[in-house]
Amino acid sequence: MALDSGFASSARGAVKIARTVVAFVTFLCFVASRAHEAYSALAAMEVTVTALFFVLYLLQLDKRLSWLCWPLADLFNSVIAALFLLVVCMFAVTIKTNKGTLTGGVFGLVLLVLCVLDAVILFQKISFGEPRGSNTPAK
Repeated sequence: MALDSGFASSARGAVKIARTVVAFVTFLCFVASRAHEAYSALAAMEVTVTALFFVLYLLQLDKRLSWLCWPLADLFNSVIAALFLLVVCMFAVTIKTNKGTLTGGVFGLVLLVLCVLDAVILFQKISFGEPRGSNTPAK
């Protein structure tokens, strides 16, 4: 298995790392504040799925598993995550049961911005109607 050392330092890799870290902090805030389980579950899913996509691209498994357009699946994940984060974090911020829930909601909104940024970067990479190329980092 080849390791794509340039991916981690690319814009896409940096956004994936930032999404994972911010989602983990969001998860910790929601768990520490004993917020509703849906808040914690969404943050935990975001950590898991984003980390799996990072590993997929880092190990270049997207090239070996070419039966799926992975950037397009990643784009759908980013858009759906952004929509869920918008709803859940707006509830967390407006209800603000305690300071931990409010903090988790604010970090969730930062995560929302990172999801949108990731979606924009991915959309620029996807070439519809052209042959699929290598997984070169977006600049």
